[in-house]
Amino acid sequence: MTIEIKVPALGESVSEAVIAKLYKKVGDAIKADELVVELETDKVTLEVNAPANGAISDLKVKEGDVVKVGDVIAILAEGAAGAATSPQINENKSTKALDVVANFLSPAPKKIATENNVDTSKIQGSGKDGRITKGDVIANIASANNSVTSQASVSDNKQIERVRMSKLRQKVAERLKESQNTAAILTTFNEVDMTNIMAIRSEYKDIFEKKHGTKLGFMSFFVKACIAALKEIPAVNAEIEGTDIIYKNFYDIGVAVGSPQGLVVPVLRAADKLNIAQIEKGVSELGTKARDGKLAISDLQGATFTISNGGVYGSLMSTPIINPPQSGILGMHKIQERPMVINGEIKVRPMMYLALSYDHRIIDGKEAVTFLVRVKELIEDPRRLVLDI
Repeated sequence: MTIEIKVPALGESVSEAVIAKLYKKVGDAIKADELVVELETDKVTLEVNAPANGAISDLKVKEGDVVKVGDVIAILAEGAAGAATSPQINENKSTKALDVVANFLSPAPKKIATENNVDTSKIQGSGKDGRITKGDVIANIASANNSVTSQASVSDNKQIERVRMSKLRQKVAERLKESQNTAAILTTFNEVDMTNIMAIRSEYKDIFEKKHGTKLGFMSFFVKACIAALKEIPAVNAEIEGTDIIYKNFYDIGVAVGSPQGLVVPVLRAADKLNIAQIEKGVSELGTKARDGKLAISDLQGATFTISNGGVYGSLMSTPIINPPQSGILGMHKIQERPMVINGEIKVRPMMYLALSYDHRIIDGKEAVTFLVRVKELIEDPRRLVLDI
């Protein structure tokens, strides 16, 4: 009996992926749940495993191919015997275990190596037990680029380097442009005085971490403030579907985080049901999974609203792009001390610019401004969050 191994569902609004790595070739034996292929989308890396024991009788794709949901990747001859596959290791018994470890690539260096066509077998790992690290791969790429540049003609003192965009970067560019082309995006700005939130954090951070086992940051306060504002201005939590407006009475908040794949937006489920500690733990866990390349498709689906913190990279102000099919995204920024007039007196206050990008097809300017002012009020006086006023 033959079984078609197909591209699985890739998640909300994701219809195609790139064949990042094939782990089997035609004729190879394979066991049930053994890895066949690694797929990459603009959001996440996804592993496809064998559904049964057997042998690979045909491969329909090669590394670098773009595939769509439902495309056949390989044909499995169930129950058939095939050639055994095992890693190439040094025959010296004393170094066999070390060779296997050294040839292992964690998600971050593997992703960079795949996108830049780096032959990792030629890299000397600097990590524990000879593991190849992200830094090793980047150093190898830099060395190769320097070598190419040194051989190039520079008679006019103008040097260029042409690098083909990865499939994933092309897809990110396509989705961002699609967002701009589809939605009527406007951005409204405000600024928030972080004095009270910073005072709370400074006073209670040690006690909080000791009790809850997680650090007290600012994101949990902004998640709480946004949810309160979303309940008052439901259009910001809605989406357009054809000629209908879909109002959502649940609050799954996307939190943008950096990862080896670039910016991803994992989702904090039912965030309105979580307390401050649970939000901080959830955000921390999602961030760790993103950096380790362990986000699942389910972690990235179905957010109703997104918060992005460009301030962690030093951004003072930006206009975030809406993540379709959502209708709004809040941009947090760097906290910077500025002179402010308080009750007729000039005082130095830690200020943060806030930006709300919104789809004007569904959200009116008044609603957008009201939403952002509400967030500002709640952050500046966090007692309102506790009293729900």
